Amino acid sequence: MTILIKLGGSLITNKSEAKSFRREIVSRIARQVTRLRALDQNIPIVIGHGSGSFGHFEAKKYSTIDGVSSDEQRLGFARVGAVAAELSLLVQNEFLAAGLPTMRFQPSSIMLSSAGRLNSFDSGALSLALDQGLIPLIHGDIALDERIGGTIISTESLFARLVQPLRVTGIILLGAVEGVLDHNDELISCITPASFAKVRSSLAGSHGIDVTGGMLQKVETMIALIDERPSLEVFIADGRIEDVLLDLLIKRSQVGTLIRADSTPTPSSARR
Repeated sequence: MTILIKLGGSLITNKSEAKSFRREIVSRIARQVTRLRALDQNIPIVIGHGSGSFGHFEAKKYSTIDGVSSDEQRLGFARVGAVAAELSLLVQNEFLAAGLPTMRFQPSSIMLSSAGRLNSFDSGALSLALDQGLIPLIHGDIALDERIGGTIISTESLFARLVQPLRVTGIILLGAVEGVLDHNDELISCITPASFAKVRSSLAGSHGIDVTGGMLQKVETMIALIDERPSLEVFIADGRIEDVLLDLLIKRSQVGTLIRADSTPTPSSARR
């Protein structure tokens, strides 16, 4: 009954400024996870995060997501991986400082892609880490690609591959906006596969540099996942809100945008 929590790149960095880490926000979220585990020591949590102004600046410079074939692109590929790992270490340090047994996993070492799409992702070590009471930490990362040499795989794509093996019931995507907004910047409280076509045109790319598609890509990935697993619930919410994780997982408050199979209100399995 695992919960996947993503800290968006726009939340933990200033995506308009290279390598700008928002330490206090990560520290605040880490303290929330500490409180969650104090309330329920057995809750299995995987933390993921975007690359924000660390990976996306380098990735845009070298067009890494489109493939790797030249010496310059290979150097860029390696640099993108290095700065993504740099941010991951900064995030881990804040979780460790909060007393959380967080274990970093480098996705590039356990995944392969083909023509820009995730082909394989070995979740065995993450599953064992959860069984032993650890908190796995992953992030969007470079991937060796059998067709185009190399590319970038988003955190949402990694999450999608973890749903079945880790028995995931809920996904929480935390960003720097209150949820999914319509043309008038009003919050869309619920999106289903049936309603997605109506709201799709409202979704624009994220602020700052984002080579992996912004909000539209996130929602599309989650809708496809819910089509496959109708029991899953996904929340897109503002990670800057005080105690947002406690609101969603303990108080069961409606915060942000809920993505689910249908709009009928029922008790939320995602929130235990």
